[in-house]
Amino acid sequence: MWGMSYLVLARKWRPRRFAELVGQEHVVKALTHALETGRVHHAFLFTGTRGVGKTTIARIFAKSLNCEQGTSAEPCGECATCRDIDAGRFIDLLEIDAASNTGVDDVRELIDNAQYMPSRGRVKVYLIDEVHMLSKAAFNALLKTLEEPPGHVKFLLATTDPQKLPVTVLSRCLQFNLKRLDEEQIRGQITKILEAETIAADPGAVRQLAKAADGSLRDGLSLLDQAIAYTGGTLSDNAVATMLGTVDRTRVGALLDALAAGEGARLLAEVESLAEFSPDWASVLDAMAEALHRVQVRQLVPAVDVDAGGIDVAALADAVRPELVQLWYQMALNGRRDLALAPSPRGGFEMTLLRMLAFRPEAVLAAKVATAPATPRKAPPMPSAATVAAAPAAATPDAVPQAARMTVDAMQWPDVVARANLKAMVRELGANLMFVRQEGDELVLALPADLEDLRSPATVSQLAAQLVPAIGFMPRLRIEITREAAGDTLHARNARARDERQQAAEDAFLNDPGVKHLLEQGARVVPDSIRPYDEQE
Repeated sequence: MWGMSYLVLARKWRPRRFAELVGQEHVVKALTHALETGRVHHAFLFTGTRGVGKTTIARIFAKSLNCEQGTSAEPCGECATCRDIDAGRFIDLLEIDAASNTGVDDVRELIDNAQYMPSRGRVKVYLIDEVHMLSKAAFNALLKTLEEPPGHVKFLLATTDPQKLPVTVLSRCLQFNLKRLDEEQIRGQITKILEAETIAADPGAVRQLAKAADGSLRDGLSLLDQAIAYTGGTLSDNAVATMLGTVDRTRVGALLDALAAGEGARLLAEVESLAEFSPDWASVLDAMAEALHRVQVRQLVPAVDVDAGGIDVAALADAVRPELVQLWYQMALNGRRDLALAPSPRGGFEMTLLRMLAFRPEAVLAAKVATAPATPRKAPPMPSAATVAAAPAAATPDAVPQAARMTVDAMQWPDVVARANLKAMVRELGANLMFVRQEGDELVLALPADLEDLRSPATVSQLAAQLVPAIGFMPRLRIEITREAAGDTLHARNARARDERQQAAEDAFLNDPGVKHLLEQGARVVPDSIRPYDEQE
C-alpha cells in the first residue's frame, strides 16, 4: 500500500548504544571513560570515511549527556529524552549540515543561540556534519566560541576530509579518527540483520555485498536494501552478482588459467561467456589483481594461508613464474586505470588480457614444454652424417629451452639494450645502466647517482618486460646507485660513436684541397658548423 512507510535498514538498524557499534572500539573506550569520570571535553571532532558511524556516535554521546537517568556511558534508551534523540526531534540536539549552511551568518546565528540555556536537557549539543565545508569567515566566527563555549554547550564536529580544516579548529578539539570497517565486520552485521529480518541469503551473496560496501557499513546496508528489492526476498549468489555487475571468482580463475597456458582462443572464449552477464569490467580487473596477489603470496610466503576463493591458487603458483605474476598484476592495475580511455570497456579489458598474453617469456613456455605429456609424433627423416657432424650440441631436444636464454655480460649489455627497442623513459634508463653481473635470472646493474630519478618502480618493471625479447627470459633487475663509472653503457657507446663521426667529418672537411686553399686565403671555419652527413637536415 502507498500509505505504508518503509524504514530503510540503515536507519532501522542504526546503533542506539555504544555496545551496538561495529568496529570503533578505540573511540567508544575513550568516550566511555570520559563520561564515567565526568571529564568531558567541550569539543570533539570525528573524522573518517562515509558510513562508519560518525553521526551515530555523536547521537549516542548526546543521549549519554542528556539521559533523564543521569549522565553515563549507558543511556537508558527508554526515557522521553532518549526516544526523542533517536527520533531526531530533541530540541537541544541541533544537527547542522555545514554543506548547506556554509556562511558566516549561519554560524553567527548558532553562536547567538548557544548563549541560552537548554530547553529540556542538561546540555545543549551542536552536531555540525561535514564541518570542512564551512567558509573561512564562518570558521573565524566559530573559533572563540569553540575554544570557550558556555558550560552547558558541547560541540560535536564530523567530517570526511579533516585536511581541509584550519589548524586553529583542530587544536581546539579532541580528534577521533574512525576506521574503515573490514569485510568481516560488515559481513557479520549483514548476517545478523538478515537473521533478524528472516531473509534467506547465500553466504556468497553476503560476501559480495560486504566487499562492495568498501569499508562503509551504511553503504553495505543500502546495497542490502537494493538486493532485497532486486531478488524479491531471497538473496542468491548469482542474483546479487548480476545486480552488482561482479563476476564469480571461478570465472576469474578460468581467465588466469587460460593466460598461464598461453591459449589465446580459450582466453577470448572466456571473455565472450563473461560478457553475457554484462559485468563491470573494471571490477573484473580488480578481481584478477586480487587473485594474482593471492598467487604471489602462495609463491613467496607459502607459510601464510590464503583464501583460494574458487581459484586453484596452488596450480597457478606452480605454472607462472613470480616475476610474471608481478608483471600481470601491474598490467591489471594499469588496464583498470586506462579503461575509461578505451573505445569500449570490453575492448579495453580484452586489450589488457592480450597485453598479458603477449608477454610470454620463453623460459616460462619452456617450463610448460618440459612438463607437458609426451604425444606421438611422426618420425622425422634421418639426417645425413655431414648434417649430424655440423649440428651443435644445443640442438638436442633437452637443450632447446636453454638455447632461447642468453647469458649477458658487460660487453654484450649495450647491444642488448639497443636490441630491446625500449621506449621513452625506459629507453633513457636502459641506456644509462652499466652491467655489473648476472646471478641466475637476476641482473645486477649500476646507475650513476646523478640519474637516480630515472629509477622508479614503474620504469624498472617496464624495462624488465621489454628486455624479454632480447634475452629470452624475464629478468629480475637489481639496480644499484654508484658514484663511479664502473662499466660501459649504451649512452656512452653512442656518445663515442657520435664523437668519432664528428671527428671524421672535421678531418675530411679540413683535409679537402679546396678548403685548404680557402683557409690559406684567409677564410675561417664557423665553430660547430661541421656536421656528419647523417646529422645534416
